[in-house]
Amino acid sequence: MIKKVRKDKIVMNTENEDISMLAEIETAPLEISPEELENEFPVMTLRNMVMFPSVAMPVTVGRRATLKLVNAALKSKSFIVISTQMVSEVESPVQKDLYPTAVIGKVLRIFEMPGGSTTVILQANGPKVHIDKITSLRPYLSGKVTRIEEDMKVEGTTEFKALMDTCREMSSKFIDISDNLSPDAAFAIKNLENNEMLVNFICSNFPFTVEDKIDLLQINNLKDRLYRLIQILNKEIQLAALKQSIQMRTREELDRQQKEYFLQQQIKNIQDELGNSQDDEIEDLRNKGKEKAWSKEVADIFEREVNKLERINPQSPDYNVQLIYLQTLLALPWETYSTDDINLQNAEKVLNKDHYGLEKVKERILEHLAVLKLKGDLKSPIICLYGPPGVGKTSLGRSIASALKRKYVRMSLGGVHDEAEIRGHRKTYIGAMPGRIIKSLIKAGTSNPVIILDEIDKLGSDHRGDPSSAMLEVLDPEQNNTFHDNYIDMDYDLSKVMFIATANNLGTIPTPLLDRMELIEVSGYITEEKIEIAKRHLIPKEMQANGLQKEHVKFTKAAIEYIIENYTRESGVRELEKKISKVMRKIALEIASDRFTGQHELKPADIKAYLGAPEYSRDKYQGNEYAGVVTGLAWTAVGGEILFVETSLSKGKGGKLTLTGNLGDVMKESAMLALEYLKAHSHLLNLPTEVFDNWNIHIHVPEGAIPKDGPSAGITMVTSLASALTQRKVKPNLAMTGEITLRGKVLPVGGIREKILAAKRAGIKEIILCEENRKDIEEIQPIYVQGLTFHYVKDIKEVLQLSLTNEKVADAIDLSVNEEKEKTKA
Repeated sequence: MIKKVRKDKIVMNTENEDISMLAEIETAPLEISPEELENEFPVMTLRNMVMFPSVAMPVTVGRRATLKLVNAALKSKSFIVISTQMVSEVESPVQKDLYPTAVIGKVLRIFEMPGGSTTVILQANGPKVHIDKITSLRPYLSGKVTRIEEDMKVEGTTEFKALMDTCREMSSKFIDISDNLSPDAAFAIKNLENNEMLVNFICSNFPFTVEDKIDLLQINNLKDRLYRLIQILNKEIQLAALKQSIQMRTREELDRQQKEYFLQQQIKNIQDELGNSQDDEIEDLRNKGKEKAWSKEVADIFEREVNKLERINPQSPDYNVQLIYLQTLLALPWETYSTDDINLQNAEKVLNKDHYGLEKVKERILEHLAVLKLKGDLKSPIICLYGPPGVGKTSLGRSIASALKRKYVRMSLGGVHDEAEIRGHRKTYIGAMPGRIIKSLIKAGTSNPVIILDEIDKLGSDHRGDPSSAMLEVLDPEQNNTFHDNYIDMDYDLSKVMFIATANNLGTIPTPLLDRMELIEVSGYITEEKIEIAKRHLIPKEMQANGLQKEHVKFTKAAIEYIIENYTRESGVRELEKKISKVMRKIALEIASDRFTGQHELKPADIKAYLGAPEYSRDKYQGNEYAGVVTGLAWTAVGGEILFVETSLSKGKGGKLTLTGNLGDVMKESAMLALEYLKAHSHLLNLPTEVFDNWNIHIHVPEGAIPKDGPSAGITMVTSLASALTQRKVKPNLAMTGEITLRGKVLPVGGIREKILAAKRAGIKEIILCEENRKDIEEIQPIYVQGLTFHYVKDIKEVLQLSLTNEKVADAIDLSVNEEKEKTKA
C-alpha cells in the first residue's frame, strides 16, 4: 500500500505485516548516461508481475540465481533490469522466455521473513528499456539493453483532465467492488498528484492480467496509456459487477443446496450472461455438418434440425433430445467406405489359415470377391451360414471381414423380440435411440462393413412387434438401399453392407426372411477334420491360455482321436476344446507342483488317466451271425452314427407287426412300407404266403431312449425283414441307407458325408446307396472314403441281391409249412 508523505515522496509498506519498517522512496526518475546504458546489466525476472517506471513494490524471491543477483545489486547499489517471464513455470529462463520490454531499477531492501522466504523491495526509478541480448546465464542473467524513449508530458487540455478524472473514479469504483484490493489503495489514488506516477501505480498494482500489463507498458505515450488503462478498467469493473450479480442470485439457494450445486449454478448464470456457449455449440455442429459427404437432401434436413435447435431454450429437456439427434446424424458414416482389398490369393490364404475344411463356404466367398474385382461394384449378398453349434459360423464371418480388409461388427439377435431394436424408436419418445443396424454402422465408422447377424433363428416376437418382419427390409438387396430407421427418420443405404447371418435351425426362420438369404450349410466336422483343427488351432490356443510351452506337452494323433471318439459327441469342436483345456490344466498342475518329469507325449492311455473313464462309446459292427440284424446309417446333430435294425419272428395268428425303439411317425411308416412290399413281392424271395399269417413280426431299433425318425432306414428295414423271413445271412461288413417307395424304388437321403464316415469308423467295408447319392460321394475327399466300396441302386431288388447271401444262419427257423397242415396231409 502507498501513502502520500510529501510531494514527490511516497512511503510503501510491504504486504507482510511482520515488516514493521516503511521504506521511504524517492520518486524522481534517475538519469542514466548513454555511456552507462552501453554496459551489461543484471537481469531480474519476475513471474506474474510487471514493473512500471517510478513504482516500487515488494517481491518474494525464491530462486538461487535471483537471490545472488539482488544481494550483489544491494551491496554494490548498482542498477538492474527488471523483466517479466512469458511463462511463469519456466525455472531457468533465457531470452526467448522474457518479454523484451523492461525497466531499470534498484534493490532498496532485503528482508528475511519468519517462514524462511526472502522479500525484496524493488524500485523502478530508471528509464524503460528494450532487452537486446542476454550475454550471460551464470551466476545470474546479464544482458545489453537499449533505451526506449517515452513521451510522458502532461497535457493541459480539457480532454486530458477528463481522462484523469475518469481514471480516478473508475479506479475507486473498482477498489470498492473488488475483493483483491485493500481500501487503502483508494487513499493512495486520491493523494497521488503526479499523473504519470498515478497511471503507473494503477497499472502495476491492480489485478490485471500480465498480457494487459505488458500491453500498457509497451505504450510510450502517457495519453495513449491512459486511454488503454480506462478501457481495461471498464472491462474489469463489468466482470467484477457480473461476479457480484451471480453471487447475489445464488446466495438465496445456498442454504438448501450443497456447495457443488452452488458452483454449477454460477456456471449456468455465467453462460446465461455471456450468451455464447449455445452459439458455439451450434456453430460447431454446423462446421461438422459441412465436412460430411452427405447428399443435398440430408444436408437440408440437418440444417433445418439445427435451426430448430437454435430456437430451443438450452435449459429445456427438448434441447438435449434435439442435440443428441444431431450428434447421431453426424456420427453416421454417410458415403464413407473402406477400400476393399481384392486379392484372391491373400483372401484364400486368410480363410484357409483361420478355418480348416468348409470348402463350399470358402468357394462362395472367393466367387463374390472375383465378381467384385471384375465388376468393381456389386450389391453385397445376404449369406446365411447354418449348421450345428460350434462349427465356426461366427468366426468365419470375422475371417471374411479380415480377407476383405473391411470393418467387422457382430450383432447378436438371440432373444431380441422388439421391432424397435431393429428399426429404432421415434425420437419423440423419452429415451429414444436408433436401432441396432444404425448403431452397428456408427460403431464400424464405414458404410460397407461386414455385419454378422448372429443367431438369426433365435428372433422372438410378442406384443411389441415382430423383429423378423423388420429384418425383411434389411436383408432384401432390392430394398435395403433405402432402409428407414425410425429414429433418424431418413433413408440410409445399406446395399454396400455385407450381411452374414448365422443360424442353427432353419425351421424357426420365417419363410419370407429365409427367401431373401443365400443359404450355405456349414456341416459338422468329421473326425479327420477335427484332428487337423485340434492340431492347427485348438492345441496352440489352449497351450497359450494355460501357460504351457511346446516342450511341456505334445499330443499324438491317436490321443486326439481318442478324445474325439470317447469324450465328445458333437458336430463342432467346442467340447473338444474344453477337453484339451482340461488335459492342459492337469499338466499345468504337475509343473506347478514340481512333479513334471519332461515333455508329455500324450497317448490314449495318458488321456484316459487325465480325463477318466470314456464318456461315450461308438457302435462297432457286430457281425452277421444273426438273421434279421442289418446295419443302417443315421445322421444326428452330433455327426453320423451306425444304426442296427433287428427283426425277430414269433408264432401267432394274424401276422401282427410290433415296432419298438422310440421311433417317429415317418420311421414307423417306413417299417409298414417294407412289410407291405415284401408281402406283395414274396415270390422274389420264394416266401410262402402263409408265413405272414402265422408269424408275428417284431422290428426293434436299439437305444430305445433316443428318439429316431426319418425315412432313410427304409431299405435297411426291408433287408432286415427279408433276412428274418428267409433266415439268410446278410453280407458281412455291409451297411446301407435309403428311402423306399411302395413300388420298391430307392430314393436319395441326406447327411451322406457324416453317415459314410461313421460307417468307416465302425469297420464297414461296403455301403449301399441310392444312385442319386453318387454325387454326394464324389464331393467327399478321396482320402476319407479310401477302403470303402459303394453300390449304387435304383430298386429294392438290387438291394436284396447285394445284401443277402445264400447261407442260412446256424439256428435257422423252418418257416416253410405249419406242422398241423403236415399232419392233415398225411
